Amino acid sequence: MHASELPPGAAAQARSNGVGEGRWGLKLKAVIVAGLTLLLLIPLGMINGTIKERTYYRQEAVTKVAESFAGPQLLAGPVLVVPYTDAVQVLDKDAFGKPVTRVERTSHHWTLFPASMSMQGKLVPSIRKRGLHEVRVYELQSTLKARFDKTVPNDAGVGVTRTLGQPYLSFSIADVRGLVGSPRLQLDGTPLPLQQGLGTHRDGSGLHAPIAAATFGAPLRFTVELQSSLAGTESLAIAPIADSNHIALSSSWPHPQFAGRFLPRNHRIADTGFNAQWDISSLAAGSQGQYLQGVANEGLDSLALSLVEPVNIYSQADRASKYGFLFVTLTFVAFFMFELLKRLAIHPIQYLLVGLALAIFFLLLLSLSEHMEFWIAYLAASIACIGLLAVYLSAVLRSKLRGVGFAAGLTLLYAALYGLLVSEDNALVLGSLMLFAILAALMTITRRIDWYAPASAVQVRVATQS
Repeated sequence: MHASELPPGAAAQARSNGVGEGRWGLKLKAVIVAGLTLLLLIPLGMINGTIKERTYYRQEAVTKVAESFAGPQLLAGPVLVVPYTDAVQVLDKDAFGKPVTRVERTSHHWTLFPASMSMQGKLVPSIRKRGLHEVRVYELQSTLKARFDKTVPNDAGVGVTRTLGQPYLSFSIADVRGLVGSPRLQLDGTPLPLQQGLGTHRDGSGLHAPIAAATFGAPLRFTVELQSSLAGTESLAIAPIADSNHIALSSSWPHPQFAGRFLPRNHRIADTGFNAQWDISSLAAGSQGQYLQGVANEGLDSLALSLVEPVNIYSQADRASKYGFLFVTLTFVAFFMFELLKRLAIHPIQYLLVGLALAIFFLLLLSLSEHMEFWIAYLAASIACIGLLAVYLSAVLRSKLRGVGFAAGLTLLYAALYGLLVSEDNALVLGSLMLFAILAALMTITRRIDWYAPASAVQVRVATQS
């Protein structure tokens, strides 16, 4: 349509409502829109801060449950500890300078690791609530068998009198409050009473059990079996302390996360739960050396698994909020192009209100997802914001069709964002393709615009070219 064919009064309306030289000027309007875009970083940043705050509250709920229930568990053992005392005669002088002989005693111990260790365990999950937050806990019902085949060394030096102490078995448990009932320990089928603590060789939490006295050079060949139920919060770690370790764990929880230094050799995950097996040699693990060096249990090489949420609403909301600036920028660019091409002025206040509506979507998503499934919360927040903007833009753009058109574009944006959130592995490629498509569309639409011309001239030229 040629400019001379415009309806009567259109030129006057363009001068009164247009974005050209009459009111804002093209460059001034662009600066204002850019400033509003940057201004909206403030509410977006506040919303992102709220997400981080809610994440902290969730972690605080986990800590509170662990304080009153039992924390994340780490197991190491059993190990066989054989204490001994060395006595040496030392020539000394008394107070009058006369030579005397005294006996100097020092205490030591040997730490002997099992030749093999196998554990069969079942994690029974349950949920504890703390306010709005659900915390996953479990009870590990396990049978641990370890076989020892060691010999007490007889390497005392000349002039040293060595005396063996009471040997004992030691089991490291991160939080013994998680023990349910009384664990049962047997040595070659004979029950052994358990005592609190790791023993005298090491600081930490756990259990120990004295065994029969050992003699120098005598072989220590026996099998230990420990049956126990141990509760914990969210995660479990096991240090492969034996020369050969086989660990098999199963659970009805369908969303495990395997971590630590060793991934399972075999595992199966289904809607009904999971099972996993590890086979680890001491040649591949540094647990024995770390244990001997006194490394804290938390620092031992270990396998680990966690009972995770299928969807972490806070990480999803945080990832979504990072696209907020992109949403606002794309919408403002669309508005600006609409003003430029359709000669319909949009006031900066209207830009600001639309930007705030886009920002509040992420706050709605966060608050709703704490009470319902994430996809339902996303759908509800999207419908609320898109519906609000459709009604508002129908009035601002003076056409229901235009308002619905913008709402349809926003619907595509929200759908694309949801695709990015649920496709973590493909998020980068999907995001880059989406940005490329948007940029290509903008370049195609604006390829014939002379940006040096006044806005009114641009509008007339566009009308002529169309």
